[in-house]
Amino acid sequence: MTSPKHPILHFVHGNSFPSGTYRRFLDCLRSDYDVRSLDMHAHNPQYPVTDGWPELVQELIDELAARYDQPVILLGHSMGGGLALMAAQQRPDLVRCVLMLDTPVVAGWRAGVLRGAKAFGIDWLFSHARFSEKRRNLWPSVEAAYQHFAAKPVFASWPPEVLRDYIQYGMAEEQGQLTLRFRREIETAVYRTVPHDMGRSIRRGFPVPIGFVGGTDSVECRQAGLAATRRLVGRYFLKIPGGHLFPMESPELAAKATHQMIQSLLSNSKSPSR
Repeated sequence: MTSPKHPILHFVHGNSFPSGTYRRFLDCLRSDYDVRSLDMHAHNPQYPVTDGWPELVQELIDELAARYDQPVILLGHSMGGGLALMAAQQRPDLVRCVLMLDTPVVAGWRAGVLRGAKAFGIDWLFSHARFSEKRRNLWPSVEAAYQHFAAKPVFASWPPEVLRDYIQYGMAEEQGQLTLRFRREIETAVYRTVPHDMGRSIRRGFPVPIGFVGGTDSVECRQAGLAATRRLVGRYFLKIPGGHLFPMESPELAAKATHQMIQSLLSNSKSPSR
């Protein structure tokens, strides 16, 4: 296999956002990395969504093992960061380093609350699942879909080009209408099965260098807390302006921070913390 000109960077998207949604952010990284990704996780019936995401982690591991003959840089946003963390923990031989984008590690009492909420079936009260299960998923045209999302507060800070990418890569035609490619029942299932035991990853160090870049206004980080994440990543911790979806809100700024953090992680790749 021919060696790529740049280091391979494998990107793992967040829940409900196919990789194409991140086109502008990822394009900013292509001058330094050979950027690749799986278009959409969680929709292969061979890897169903179950509690703690073990099959989704296996999907990522199998993807890395099949596609590459060398360890890669693993970059993940939100759900993707969690999958990257757990995949690297299980198969560090496939990974040079991990960078999580706004993926806080749930640990301690918060993990206990999440575990209990799942056991009593009330976890949806504390997650986006209460919204995703009723999310609108049919529009008569591209422009109607664009106007619908442009009016939503969560998308208001996205550049128009990024929102257009979400419409293009996140939707498909079905019986003359547009529908979400990332099915809302799967989005909801992912939210309701968020791992509550990722804190175990920080107890004995981590097998490869790992970092975190988060948004200063991220509600997800405030809810989950960042103490466990800081213990896990050590000095490889950075917050930049933006919310949970900062790679879409400010693609260039996010890419610059991502590149700088990856370079710091790679400089430590020969002596990872253990």
